[in-house]
Amino acid sequence: MRLSRLLALTSAVALLAVAHTPAFALDKVRAAKSVNTAWSFIPLNVGAAHGIWEKYGLEVEISGLGGDAKLQQALTSDSVDFGLGSGPSMAFAVKGSPVIAVAAFAGEPRNISVIVGAHSSIKTVADLKGKLVSVTTAGSLTDWLVHRLSVKEGWGTDGVRIAALGSFDTSLPALRTGQVDGIMAATEAGYLVEERGEGKILVGMEKYAPKFHTHVIFARKALVAEKPDVVNRFLKGFFASVAYMKAHKDETSKVAEEVLKESPQVASKTYDYEISMLEDDGHFDPAAVAVIKDSLVDMKMLPSKPSDDQLFTTKFLPVKP
Repeated sequence: MRLSRLLALTSAVALLAVAHTPAFALDKVRAAKSVNTAWSFIPLNVGAAHGIWEKYGLEVEISGLGGDAKLQQALTSDSVDFGLGSGPSMAFAVKGSPVIAVAAFAGEPRNISVIVGAHSSIKTVADLKGKLVSVTTAGSLTDWLVHRLSVKEGWGTDGVRIAALGSFDTSLPALRTGQVDGIMAATEAGYLVEERGEGKILVGMEKYAPKFHTHVIFARKALVAEKPDVVNRFLKGFFASVAYMKAHKDETSKVAEEVLKESPQVASKTYDYEISMLEDDGHFDPAAVAVIKDSLVDMKMLPSKPSDDQLFTTKFLPVKP
């Protein structure tokens, strides 16, 4: 009896001690998406919705911006710690932006398409020659892809005219009123306007850049130097979220419906079309990097091809969650 009472008392004391133990303090980091409407950026949200960030000791504050240029501005001003942006925007680092790409997470640009009005006279890609297409910002992925399409179709870098209008929400009214002929935007946004009967997807961009790094993760250079453990844990949490997404379509689609304001049908269709572009470990593919380097010179964004270490670091790669 005495032994039973002693064991019971010991257990009670242990439980009381656990109850009064302070909760483990999470490191708070700020992560921004270059645009709010991209399905490929929802690993941030999936990680938050399913407790993945906490497993790596992080609390992630998530925000969305109006294009790659604005993302770089936010990183430069120390408004955010990490940014999800485009492969071509690695050029900002070469130009002096105090950031560096720390991982690549999306391959060919299956998530970007040209969207035209439902009753547009543009029926084929050939009809785009000389037309005006909106992009987010100069130097953004959408900007690069318009030029890429034009070059691949044999029209030169300026065969399609460009209007930098910011987010999809500001471009769609311009499409409705005929101020632009098309929008280079997220494929899932195209599915949404198709569902509403307001427009249609003309062509997906994966055919124009089959070897490519559509999206990379940026970090401030100061953070990389001063808090490498935080960068390492952020990358582990991010790619753990990608792994979760690949194994859980329904749960991922539910997050997409809430974050992107999509119908279940659009969320499901987007998942099926885009999940294959997400990478598993953040590695930089030399062939994809070569395409980006060539394009930066062709588009006159840089005077010569940059070196790898000007664009990205492999310090944290491959990522193994």
